[in-house]
Amino acid sequence: MENHSLPRTAAFFDLDKTVIAKSSTLTFSKSFYQGGLINRRAVLRTAYAQFVFLAGGVDHDQMERMRKYLSDLCRGWNVQQVREIVAETLHDLIDPIIYDEAASLIEEHHLAGRDVVIVSTSGAEVVEPIGALLGADRVVATRMVVEDGCFTGEVEYYAYGPTKAQAIAELAESEGYDLTRCFAYSDSVTDIPMLESVGHPHAVNPDRALRREATTRGWPVLNFNRPVRLKQRLPALSMPPRPVLAIAAASAAAAAAGLVWYVARRRTPPRGLDALQQIDRYARV
Repeated sequence: MENHSLPRTAAFFDLDKTVIAKSSTLTFSKSFYQGGLINRRAVLRTAYAQFVFLAGGVDHDQMERMRKYLSDLCRGWNVQQVREIVAETLHDLIDPIIYDEAASLIEEHHLAGRDVVIVSTSGAEVVEPIGALLGADRVVATRMVVEDGCFTGEVEYYAYGPTKAQAIAELAESEGYDLTRCFAYSDSVTDIPMLESVGHPHAVNPDRALRREATTRGWPVLNFNRPVRLKQRLPALSMPPRPVLAIAAASAAAAAAGLVWYVARRRTPPRGLDALQQIDRYARV
């Protein structure tokens, strides 16, 4: 346990491929389809985006295209409906893909008296419930502009790159964190500003560019590869009841998986969301 006469400290975690094994936003695409927010073509497009994301082929420009695509996609969505869908499917979709190693680290930091903060580029409506599931003390996430209860498609705050480091600095100021004694974890080279802002940076499942940077700077490199359900680690965890949704997207999910395999087998993996044009050729609404 930390000496509480010293300044407070925190551990800052990126979310996607650091704490969970997939993209948090894209993982909910089938649920959004079931809820009537997106059509079959959008399910296939997000399935392919997930494939590219997991393959480690997303650089800064592709992340920007992904941001624009997702912003355009959610324009007009009812915010309360999104929150309800996430709440209903959170345990089914996110609980099985939490890295055991990340969950253990979160526990260790809490036992040491440190706050745990999730800092993610994904939207707050997705990240905040995941943060609560993980027992995080605070969450920093992208926020969309909302008018009359619906997303406008505009971004109010984009938690990406240098803005993550800025958010951490602001939290340090308001919460009294000593950043030289804080920890940070991420898989992406775009999070170097966040990692640089603390005294104990760690690269987790790093992309090639971050692995090179971590090696040069002498940062620890961690490999997380054991997804586990939290209720298996914490048997006493209370799981709230959740309504059962109709399984309307089962065939679309199977088609998405088959399409990803087909494109991956027939072609050299294309760059980022440019490849989504190929999906449109096969997925006609």
